[in-house]
Amino acid sequence: MSEIAAPPAQGTAAPAKPVSTQPKKELTRQQKAAAVIISLGTEKASQLYQYMDPEDVEQITLEVAKLGYVDAATTEDVLNEYYQMCMTNKAVTEGGLEYARAVLERAFGSQTASMLLEKVTKSLKNREFSFLNKADEKSLYAALQHERPQTIALVLSYVDPEKSAAVIDELDPERQVKVVENIANMESASPTAVKAIEAEMEKRFSNIMTTNNVKVGGVDFVADVMNNLDRASEKSIFDRLSTHNSELADEIRKRMFVFEDIVTMDDRSVQRFIRDCDPKDLVLALKGANSEVANKIFTNVSARMAQSIRDDLEVTVNVRIRDVEAAQQRIVGVIRDLEEKNELIILKGGKDDIIA
Repeated sequence: MSEIAAPPAQGTAAPAKPVSTQPKKELTRQQKAAAVIISLGTEKASQLYQYMDPEDVEQITLEVAKLGYVDAATTEDVLNEYYQMCMTNKAVTEGGLEYARAVLERAFGSQTASMLLEKVTKSLKNREFSFLNKADEKSLYAALQHERPQTIALVLSYVDPEKSAAVIDELDPERQVKVVENIANMESASPTAVKAIEAEMEKRFSNIMTTNNVKVGGVDFVADVMNNLDRASEKSIFDRLSTHNSELADEIRKRMFVFEDIVTMDDRSVQRFIRDCDPKDLVLALKGANSEVANKIFTNVSARMAQSIRDDLEVTVNVRIRDVEAAQQRIVGVIRDLEEKNELIILKGGKDDIIA
């Protein structure tokens, strides 16, 4: 039995607890899962393993082995986050989003509740109907074409916007309107209804995939391959391909680097291509750009030029999508030309080593 520490003598202050100055360890999502497994202990962890896929067990076991020491404060934070997520999942599954919001706001406050719900809904959206991520637009349309607008709207709300748009484009005008209205008015759906529709769609989709040819290869696939080749091999292939099929060579080049890939470029390269771009193209291109691309460009131009672009963006309205895409493609063309002249660098597939 351990000894009980004697209380401090009267008139003397109790020694202060040492304050840890060690910063809490930042963990990845996989490391957090490993920390939870370790905290559960071997018996409970083995019970949890029974409900997991073999691949997940293998991955999390590897993370457990690599994790090493985790301080108490970090472990407490991870377990608290895990508890909150479990409670959020339970509330959403049992009563839907509005019920979950009410429960979570009472337990954690409105700000934390909103954050937890956002995480869980993203997780659910990624998990449910995940088999449709493998579907091309034609197969997706074939599976949905005879469904009610409400069902089509529900399924498309779990699919990438590009695929959703392609399916809607194939519908007759009246059904297009109904589907769009249903998507716009959709706030939450019964988990039971979602699971039923998901099961039916997965069955139907599997039948379609067994009767349809599977898409392999193609220009996009070649572009991905070329992106991972070394520069010498890439140049050699393009030189030979251009001699007998210049159109295909140009199409592959277009697919290899898209406008959104600007965020992967180093600042010096961004500054270089901006010098050769038409300012009007920059404004048009940014009308359809995401915030990451916009920030990348704004941080690499002068304050005066950034303000000028912002001013032009405010007054540039009612722009056609094809004009935005054309401007972005012209900028990509500038980047590709400068790369061929070795005046800037495009990082491709992690194959390039950079010396500053």
